[in-house]
Amino acid sequence: MGKPEIRFKGYTDEWEQRKLSDIYDSIGNAFVGTATPYYAEQGHFYLESNNVKDGQINHNSEIFINDEFYEKQKDKWLHTGDMVMVQSGHVGHAAVIPEELDNTAAHALIMFRNPKEEIEPYFLNYEYQTDKAKKKIENITTGNTIKHILASDMQEFVVDVPNYEEQKVIASYFRNIDHLITLHQRKCDEVKSLKKYMLQKMFPQNEQKVPEIRFEGFTEAWEQRKLGDVFKEYSEKNHTELPALTIIQGGGTVKREDSDRNLMYDKSNLSNYKMVRKDDFIVHLRSFEGGLEKSSSDGIISPAYHTFHGDVTDSRFYYPYFRSCEFIKHKLVPHVYGIRDGRSIDIDGMKTIEIPYTSIEEQRKIGDYLESIDDLITLHQQKCEELKKIKKFMLQKMFV
Repeated sequence: MGKPEIRFKGYTDEWEQRKLSDIYDSIGNAFVGTATPYYAEQGHFYLESNNVKDGQINHNSEIFINDEFYEKQKDKWLHTGDMVMVQSGHVGHAAVIPEELDNTAAHALIMFRNPKEEIEPYFLNYEYQTDKAKKKIENITTGNTIKHILASDMQEFVVDVPNYEEQKVIASYFRNIDHLITLHQRKCDEVKSLKKYMLQKMFPQNEQKVPEIRFEGFTEAWEQRKLGDVFKEYSEKNHTELPALTIIQGGGTVKREDSDRNLMYDKSNLSNYKMVRKDDFIVHLRSFEGGLEKSSSDGIISPAYHTFHGDVTDSRFYYPYFRSCEFIKHKLVPHVYGIRDGRSIDIDGMKTIEIPYTSIEEQRKIGDYLESIDDLITLHQQKCEELKKIKKFMLQKMFV
């Protein structure tokens, strides 16, 4: 039938095409219907489509059912090694039932149980993640707004399988990649949590004069100074060949106070642009939800932005503060006027905001520390992306 492009040493046999109904004795639906009356604050975890994504079972949301309803589903309980697939919405996403979810009840999922022969479920789980399998599943979906697949269609679904031993080594390889991705993502989340915690502890809170956590050697009280006194607004017309910069939002799914923005090049409409220096801060009248931005390089910026420079400041110290919930919600938003889409920042009012100020030496010490945390976050994010690219490439090369 065929062979994959990349293969582990020692495996040379052709792969076979098999219907899933030839592999599994039972392919059918979990409970379909209203289960809301049986929900409980504590009880038995109820596996739903929201918990099945990208080949894994997550607990981002959890529903629990009571004993009575759970026992009624006994003939449909899932066991270790069984598979489930989303049948409505993000169809085709599958996962293997791990040991800790043995005897789990499920809702509105296609269940693959009671294998007729030796089959490595994790092998099939990764095959469903290949472009080829995704396309085949897409071809049997129905519905315009919400996509659906039927258990009966999956019974006829054809998969490519090698012998059992090769299935196991392929599954083990991809599970190791997934483990590394999870490890780096967890490390990234932990460092982000550390950064959030330290930002709260390394800046004075609730009108205090000193922060809770401080580097050795710094004992003087912090000051509160007006933003406009610490950072002077300037406006210098474009008269160089520097690149044009414009702001785009990055991160997307992270919270506003943790999000990052980058300055990207835009070569259009430069005639009225003005200068901005590296590490200076910029703000648009309408950008109050994101706080002040920091320029990553010398360049020119749209005249719609206001630019600020601090003579005795470390931008690495102030950038996370200007992006924090504390600054945006409690200090900047009171200087926003207008309604709905017409809201704007009162720049003169913004300049009167009192911000924390300490010696440049302490600013730099804190800036160094926060920069090292950001470097760790970036490192783990990059490792995650690299591993995801490797996985995507190998999924296309290690399956027929």
